[in-house]
Amino acid sequence: MKKYIHLTLAILVTFPLNAKVEILDRVAIIVGDGVVLESQINSMLKSIEQRFAEQGAALPPAESMLEQVRERLIIEELQLQMAIRGGVRVGDGELNQAFEEIAKNNEMTLEAFIESLESEGASYEELRDQVRKEMIIQRVQRGKVGRQVDITEQELDGFLATEGSVKELSPELFVRQILVEDKIKAEKVLSDLESGEDFQVLAKERSTSANAASGGEMGWRNLADLPSLFADALKGKKKGYVSPPLESGSGFFVLQLEDKRGNLVRFEEQWNARHILMMPTKLRDETFTKSELEAVRDRAMAGEDFALLAKEFSEDPGSASRGGDLEWLSLGKTAPAFEKMMTTSPLQEISPVFESEFGFHFLQVLGQRTEDLTEEVIKDRAYGIIFARKYDEELENSLRTMRAEAFVEFKELD
Repeated sequence: MKKYIHLTLAILVTFPLNAKVEILDRVAIIVGDGVVLESQINSMLKSIEQRFAEQGAALPPAESMLEQVRERLIIEELQLQMAIRGGVRVGDGELNQAFEEIAKNNEMTLEAFIESLESEGASYEELRDQVRKEMIIQRVQRGKVGRQVDITEQELDGFLATEGSVKELSPELFVRQILVEDKIKAEKVLSDLESGEDFQVLAKERSTSANAASGGEMGWRNLADLPSLFADALKGKKKGYVSPPLESGSGFFVLQLEDKRGNLVRFEEQWNARHILMMPTKLRDETFTKSELEAVRDRAMAGEDFALLAKEFSEDPGSASRGGDLEWLSLGKTAPAFEKMMTTSPLQEISPVFESEFGFHFLQVLGQRTEDLTEEVIKDRAYGIIFARKYDEELENSLRTMRAEAFVEFKELD
């Protein structure tokens, strides 16, 4: 049968018979298999009082404050018990890293942070215990609640369509326009642009808009500040985008998204490369492997089809079936030696044989581009906002259920 602790936790000084009994701590609340001590309640109350005093604010009623503190400590204890049952721990290494980060955020070394803490009368060891508890509780919450949060594409698209998210997340766009009288002229503008004509030159020559002389420059605009016809056409588009003819009461517009700026704007250099890899084995040493690959490279240099050679000889299971094509690669996505060769090789030229941590390669760079990743970054941020909102709701529901189902007994304290 489960036994609960009913005795007061105390240390008794027992030398003289008439000595005074000194009670150092007492059980205030029994919570499931654990307890909340009177000292925990008093410590949290004191902390709250100090915070209100620093802010110069009036304290809430004592009874209300006591009830809130009790409930917070009950919930904390229940989560710590769940962590014990689930084997959730935070090691000293993780805790040390957390304190290094705390000190860094306060622009201090860890030693200076500890010294400052203790000069104010606080205990570093007690703070470590508290931070460890908080980290454990966060881990329990993420495990229990995080997997229950589901965000659909419809939710994401709906959020991104709201006026608030457009203003908060959308970058500023540098837009140019060409306005002509009819669709035939607009399509001729598009045809000339596809043939390599400069947008600004065409705007000066053909546009009937008031800003034709400046190359159709509309300047930097937030998506929310553009006419809805323009905003709908440019939303989610990448840098360099040219719109189809847009019909309005004034005629037909052709728009160019020349540039973007803002905290969420991301441009990334990318390379389209293909390669052939051979890896040394116990039966084929490094010298022999490199020699074999040199022979394959000689065939590619002589004009044999690179893709067919890759399918026959490459030992990269991910790309061999695609003719060695690695598709578009960003910096930091490949081995350092491979990245160096890729970023320094002229387009279309076959590189020398080189060694990486995976084996011996030679490669060919097929293309290079600057990719606009802004929309992906915006979607990631929007996802984070929705997740945080739903996570908080799920957490509140989970904690409320946990509290309702728990065994809790309040002890009478004199």
